[in-house]
Amino acid sequence: MSATDLRGDLEREARRLGFDAIGITGADSIPRAAERLAAFLADDGHGDMGWLASDPARRGNPRVLWPEARSVIMLGVNYGPDEDPLAALGRKSSGAISVYARGDDYHDLIKSRLKQLARWLLARGGGDVKVFVDTAAVMEKPLAQAAGLGWQGKHTNLVSRGFGSWLFLGAIYTTLELPHEAPERDHCGACRACLDRCPTQAFPAPYRLDARRCISYLTIEHKGPIPREFRKAIGNRIYGCDDCLAVCPWNKFAQQGREVKLAARGALVAPALADLAALDDAAFRALFSKSPVKRIGRDRFIRNVLIAIGNSGDARLSAPARARLDDESALVRAMAVWALAQLMDEAEFAVLRAHRLPAETDAGVRAEWRRES
Repeated sequence: MSATDLRGDLEREARRLGFDAIGITGADSIPRAAERLAAFLADDGHGDMGWLASDPARRGNPRVLWPEARSVIMLGVNYGPDEDPLAALGRKSSGAISVYARGDDYHDLIKSRLKQLARWLLARGGGDVKVFVDTAAVMEKPLAQAAGLGWQGKHTNLVSRGFGSWLFLGAIYTTLELPHEAPERDHCGACRACLDRCPTQAFPAPYRLDARRCISYLTIEHKGPIPREFRKAIGNRIYGCDDCLAVCPWNKFAQQGREVKLAARGALVAPALADLAALDDAAFRALFSKSPVKRIGRDRFIRNVLIAIGNSGDARLSAPARARLDDESALVRAMAVWALAQLMDEAEFAVLRAHRLPAETDAGVRAEWRRES
């Protein structure tokens, strides 16, 4: 079988397995990726994400990660939402969860499909393969652009002419020499909708992200108390942020995702903050079974919920916030203090502080009480 024929059969098999986009590029097709990653790390733009700084040479060059690789097959699964992804932001007493996390964890679904496609490729074309889904030293977005799937917009995320902002990516490295697609060119033009929309000004310049200011980073990757300067801007976003993705004009070509497992669960579309604040660890794990939300753990999630409660303007949510003052987690207790300070009048909060502060043993929580005085 010729490489061209194999390429055609590969695409047909990929689409049969449920992939919506496929492109192939060379293992040496992203020569500037390592340089750009080095600049990002030098600016400390990665924040607490130490894994990004671990062995950057392997991350920036597929041939360093696997010297035998000759081609990279990039694949995409559409997860376009069936409603306005920003609609939940207007429901202040409910939480806004990023579109990608409202269904099952895409890592599991895509990796299973990648393995099936890789086995097919081995049987039909020989060679050797490795599969990756967002958990290894692979720069999926530059590779996806090199493979023609889309381009990295000014918000640094991938934009597709066919699917807008909503593609999950996976990669198959192979030792086979396969026909390559032409890279996709940048179609952002003069548009800066994504940059202007960012609530925390996380983009110091077009095509540059400071993750330390990004709401997705703060609510998912950041482990400690969220810096006070960003709490108001977070609003009711309790896991991730879709703002820069959702406002992209290329979403006019987006399509609703067809994968049932990635579709939003009703319980995760604008859930009530009062209900979420009451979750213990067992209830948290049950609610977010098979969801990517589960990986941040209950305490970080409740931290996010309490910030949303503080931003709600709903005095009725003082009761669930006050219940968290006795939480086992100091992180949760600290955010409960902040939330109550936003919802209660000064005199009422002063009485509560005078009662609670002397009994608080954690230095961080005590500091939160004093900062709100």
